[in-house]
Amino acid sequence: MKIGQWIGILLVLQCMILIGQWTGSTGYVSTAGAQVPDAGAQRIQMIQELKDMNGKMDNLIRLLEGGNLQVKVAKSDESKGNPPGR
Repeated sequence: MKIGQWIGILLVLQCMILIGQWTGSTGYVSTAGAQVPDAGAQRIQMIQELKDMNGKMDNLIRLLEGGNLQVKVAKSDESKGNPPGR
């Protein structure tokens, strides 16, 4: 093909791209609707979860400060049958 034909093909393709942009066609990809359904309800739920977690932490702190905590260490299943060492 001659250079003139290549330039003509490129010119036609460029025109098609410009026409597509001017007409505003979305093409094959649909727009994403990424909106939070109810942001207020999610915030209320997060606040409630944080309050629950604070209550659990208070119970844990009370238990640790009381001094009546016993810890038992058990060997894990992975160490059974393995020789000592790394």
